[in-house]
This record gives sequence, C-alpha cells and structure tokens, in this order.
Amino acid sequence: MIKLSRVDHRLIHGQVAFSWSKFLGIDLILIPSDSIVHDDLRISMLRIAKPDNMKLIIKNIAESVEAINTGKTDKYKMMILFESVEDAYNLISQCPSIKELNLGGMKNSSERRQISKAVHLSDTDIKNITELVENGVDVTVQLVPDDDKVQIMSLL
Repeated sequence: MIKLSRVDHRLIHGQVAFSWSKFLGIDLILIPSDSIVHDDLRISMLRIAKPDNMKLIIKNIAESVEAINTGKTDKYKMMILFESVEDAYNLISQCPSIKELNLGGMKNSSERRQISKAVHLSDTDIKNITELVENGVDVTVQLVPDDDKVQIMSLL
C-alpha cells in the first residue's frame, strides 16, 4: 500500500527518516531512479541513512512501475521517494493507482523559481505537475506531517 509519494531532492534525511516514516508507519522506502540505481556510492549512503526497521529498494523507473502495477509492493506500507519532479512524472504517468504527490525540499538554481519555503520549480517541473493535476493527481506542498497541505496550483 502506497502511504506517500514524495519529491525531495535530499531523499532520505531527518524529515523523511523520522517525521514521515513514523507518522505513516512506513516499512519500505522505494526510490525509483534511472541514475541512482547505477551509483554505488549514493546507494551505500542511502542504505546508511535509512532507519534500521525499514526496507530500502532502489530500482530504475521501468522496474518500479512494474513492481507497483503488478502488486509486488502491496504487502508493504510504502513511501515512494523521488529525487526530481521528472522522475515522479515518469513513474506516476504509468501508475494509475498513484493519486497523490507530496512536494518536499526541492533545491534552488538559476533555472528554478521559488514556489514556497523549500520548493523551487523549473518551467518543465511546472508543466509536468500541471499535467499530473489535470490527470487527477492531488499535488500538494507539505514539508512535515504537522504542516498544512497546500495545493500546488494555488502557488503557481
């Protein structure tokens, strides 16, 4: 069961490892990424950062789509963590069961504009998010469980 789908460029850190995972009772973190899956150093760092009582799976986007759509992940209380809006868009567009996307920390750059305290989006991110919303995905900004959810379209 998917408990949370979240974009956060830092992936596993305090807010995710402790706040969200405890609040939602997570027992699996899935990181779908075509780049991280080939980066042994980052994989090692993510394994160290995850809570001990949690399973971590890192797969490419296609394998993640298959695992979700075939029900292989249904037995878990799962959080899907995306490094980018692009990764989230690529997976969610192929997984009709995912109806919500949470935006957490997304780093600033010269090509991005600030949407909220910790969310910075590029024009491509905005296009992809808008398409997800038009297709019925509830996209919100919420850094930690205690914060109020804010609909992304009200910030654009």
